[in-house]
This record gives sequence, C-alpha cells and structure tokens, in this order.
Amino acid sequence: MSSKPTRLVLVGVATISSFALLAGCSGGGSSDSASDGKVTITVAIDAGLEKEARDNFDARVAVFEKDHPDVTVEAQEYTWTAPTFTTDLAGGTLPDVFTIPFTDGRGLIANKQIADISKLVDALPYAANFNPNVAQAGQAEDGTQWAIPIAAYGQGLHYNRTLFTAAGLDPDKPPTTWEEVRAAAKKISDATGEAGYATMTASNTGGWILTTLTDAFGGRTESADGTKPTLDSDPAVAKVLTYLQDLRWKDGSMGSNFLYDWGTINQDFAAGRIGMYVSGGGNYGNLITQNALKPDDYGLTVLPLEGSDGGVLGGGTLAAVSPKASPAEQSAAVDWIDFYYMSKIADETDAVETAKLAASLDQPVGAPELPVFDQEQFTQYQSWISPYVNVPTKQMAPYTDQIFDQPLVPEPRTATQDVYALLDSVVQSVLTDQNADIPALLADAQKQAEALYAKAG
Repeated sequence: MSSKPTRLVLVGVATISSFALLAGCSGGGSSDSASDGKVTITVAIDAGLEKEARDNFDARVAVFEKDHPDVTVEAQEYTWTAPTFTTDLAGGTLPDVFTIPFTDGRGLIANKQIADISKLVDALPYAANFNPNVAQAGQAEDGTQWAIPIAAYGQGLHYNRTLFTAAGLDPDKPPTTWEEVRAAAKKISDATGEAGYATMTASNTGGWILTTLTDAFGGRTESADGTKPTLDSDPAVAKVLTYLQDLRWKDGSMGSNFLYDWGTINQDFAAGRIGMYVSGGGNYGNLITQNALKPDDYGLTVLPLEGSDGGVLGGGTLAAVSPKASPAEQSAAVDWIDFYYMSKIADETDAVETAKLAASLDQPVGAPELPVFDQEQFTQYQSWISPYVNVPTKQMAPYTDQIFDQPLVPEPRTATQDVYALLDSVVQSVLTDQNADIPALLADAQKQAEALYAKAG
C-alpha cells in the first residue's frame, strides 16, 4: 500500500505521506502537438485543492513553462481510490504524468502500461544517486529505470506521549519488543480508558498492516519469488493475528473501533484516543496539516523486529509517464517530474526555497522520511533545510536514529491490493469475534489469494 496519500502542494512541493498513490496510463497528449515543435502534457494534481495550494501549483506551472517555452502544462485533477484504479487504467482517463505506488511499479512495467523513460532518467544529474532499495521499485527486470521514485517510507510505531505519561510510562523510552508494546497498551487502556493500541482494518489497510507486522515478526505473506501467497504456511501470519486477538480479547486494550482505515485512525490518534498504532514513518505531516495533532503529543519509534528475518515494510510513490505519449511528450514529462517532484530534494536553491515557504506557512519541515537518494545526498539535503526545520525531532529520534539500520522489506509483488483487501476481513473477524478460528480464516484467505495470483499470472 504505500501510505494513503494526501498531498499538500506548496510551490511545487508535494508533501506525500505513508500510503498508496495509485494511477495508471493515460491517453497521452495530442500527437499533433509536436508538429510545430511544441507539446502539451497533462499532469496530475489533487482534486479539491484549496485556493492557496492551487495558486501555488499554477505559479509553478508558469515558472516551468517560462523555462520550457515549447511545453504547455495542463493540470488534471486526480484522486486515487482502489475501486476506480482498474477502470481509469483501462479507460485511458489518467494524465500523461501520474503517480503509482511502489507495489504497482513492476507489474505496470512488465505489462508495458507505463512508458520506458529510462534513457531520459539516465540523463538526469542525480540518476546515479538513488537509494538502490528505493529505486528498484521503478525498475524493469534488466535494471532500467522506467519510473522515478519521488517519495519513500518505512513503517513506524506512532505513539502518544501524553497518554504514555498518564499511564506512568516514559515517553522517551518507547517499547522495543512486541511484548513491551502489549504491556504498554494495557497500561494506557487501564489508566486512561483510551485504546492502548489500535490497528487499521478497512479499505485494504487491514491487509497492509497485517503484512507489516508479519514482516516485523520475521515472516512473509508471499514467497520469495512472488509467485504464491504464504498466508497459511508461514507461522508468523497466525502469530500476528493471535497477538492482536490477545490484545483485543484478553487485555481489552484496543478500544471499541475495529473499522479503522488510514484516514480515520489518523483522526483518532491526533485526537488523543489512541496510544499506539503502526503506519508509515513519514505520517507526521498529515497528522499536523490534516488532523490538527498537538506536536507535544507526538512520538515515533521503529517497529520491534523479531527473528533472523525480521524487517520493516517499506514503500513509496513513483512518478510515471503514459506509454501513449510521443517521444517529445515523454521528454517534456520527465522534465516536469524533475522540476516538480525532484528539484525540491536534489537542488539546493529549490530545496531551501521550498523549506522556507513551508515553514512560513507553518507546514512541517524536517519530518522523518526514507530518502530516495543515497545517504550522502540525503545528508546534504538535510544541511540545506536545517535552518527551517520546525518539527520536534527529539521526539522522533527513536525512529530516525534506527530506521536506516533496519532491513527494508518491499511489499508483496503480486495482486498486492487485492490480497490486502481480502485480508481486511480476516483482521476484522479476529477483532470482532472472540471465537474466531484463525487457522480456518487463513486457509480460506489462502485459497482466495491463490486465485488472485493465478489471475495475475
């Protein structure tokens, strides 16, 4: 899932959270537009932007068109939802430049549903500086870069420092094992009456977080070659569900809402109704700008990892180009991606201007992220924006000090969103039925997932 997306456009900057930005191929720009040396490209923009954000976007378009006088940029509103993705993809109704989640990159590349822009990407000055763990999501089997990573995340454990204190816990020493998470959740629930721990279960997020915890517990929900699901054969999947079952029914520490999705769990966490939950590590921006989180309440740490194969699920967003775009349109599209998405992290002047503007508008600057570039480039970027950092970095140190040392596990490659969706009901059953039969639920889910894999194959 990459993290459910909300993008706040600030002078060409997309503040992208930890969830899925999906899109597909479009009908491309007009093939006649290049006949006089000029091209027109359509580019994705969030639907329903506030006037200030839209004005900022339009201002960036004006700057781009001034620097590229032969290119006209037309904005096309687009907001991803899982049910509409397949229809949009098949109908060719998406813009020339669009975003896709890491999970969809390889499939769209294999099916040639996005353009091969690898030669254009190779010409970018930072092409050799991508974080290889991140860049691979947009690469074909031969290693060529068909889509450009514009944002990445690693999952984290978000926690409410105020609730920790109320429960007699030290907010500067968050849990480091899953048993400590369970114990802390119980203390928070008993002391405050709020949910000590909550989890997402709806809109594909139940499967996303179940997969996340399975990875952290040292298991996997898919075979290493991506050809089959392992829902009923990897013991870690059942172990995670039993863990949640115990939190819910033995400890009573998960509150009363068992139908959270990404948006609603953010709302309740920001409102102080949840002690801990798992989501993308870069979620702070959304919690502040969309949910009015009190900064003093916020804490972030890495996920506890168990066993020799424990790892942190990572994902992110790729910018891609329609395969129907002409060579001239593809070139203009990559120029736009470079300008709109990448310059804010790859160019010092743009990075400083972006951070300065965001800070002036009280938008978060310096929140945790998994860098799309290598460590050297990322360190340089941090030095550029350091005067404008306005987030409580000390409260995020348990995450930022450790995330780069955690093994990154990519999301499952096959039928990802469909399998996540069917796992939603599994997690819901465990949390709403005290007598839920976990092996039976997983056996049924395995059969359904195998059918999805066969169809995808």
